[in-house]
Amino acid sequence: MPKFLTALCFALLITTTLVAADKPGKWAETPDPKLPNVLILGDSISIGYTLQVRELLKGKANVFRPHTADGNKPENCSGTTKGVESIDRWIGDRKWDVIHFNWGLHDLKHVTEPGGNTVSNKAQDPVQATVDQYAANLEKIVERLDKTGAKLIFATTTPVVPNTTGPLRKPDSPPKYNAAALKIMKEHDVAVNDLFAFCDPQIEKLQRPKNVHFTDAGSQALAEQVAKAIQAQLNTKSSK
Repeated sequence: MPKFLTALCFALLITTTLVAADKPGKWAETPDPKLPNVLILGDSISIGYTLQVRELLKGKANVFRPHTADGNKPENCSGTTKGVESIDRWIGDRKWDVIHFNWGLHDLKHVTEPGGNTVSNKAQDPVQATVDQYAANLEKIVERLDKTGAKLIFATTTPVVPNTTGPLRKPDSPPKYNAAALKIMKEHDVAVNDLFAFCDPQIEKLQRPKNVHFTDAGSQALAEQVAKAIQAQLNTKSSK
């Protein structure tokens, strides 16, 4: 190949690479200033349904969630320990109309030391946050979210099936953490999206075997529930 063609191909390759690098990732938002803003906070379960919720609410709301600056990777909001530390950053300075949030699956997982994130499958090791610690952290988070003036929706923690692989999570833990969370939501008049009740009767159809995560169809089903809950709160705001 002539030298000038080689140089041209190389230049085109560099240009294409730079353009690709500058292109925002799939998690980046392109908000319409005329639409209300919705923030989704949560762990990998919410990561699994966020993009579908965005699609379901297209033309009705701008749907955001924490992610890397280039929009290539979503941020996992993990447990309430991280939530307390990061909530101000996640809220930022945007005016939020609705915030849909959940914590639980990371709090109830077993770790090598309290509050840590090094996972364990040993029953004698502590959970990341006890029910009492979870409640105390969640109270702080809700108080901060209240200050945004947004309509708040808490999503209950989804089920843990027996013999789930990965870090130890006990099947009887989600109801205990949900009960503590629901007391706080009642006190603060926060709407509840009961994803646990939605999933539990059909968990084998929605969730991956021996896994807390959901199939594509399961994530789509969750997205529909989440979009409905958000739309209901948007309707409440618009009717005032």
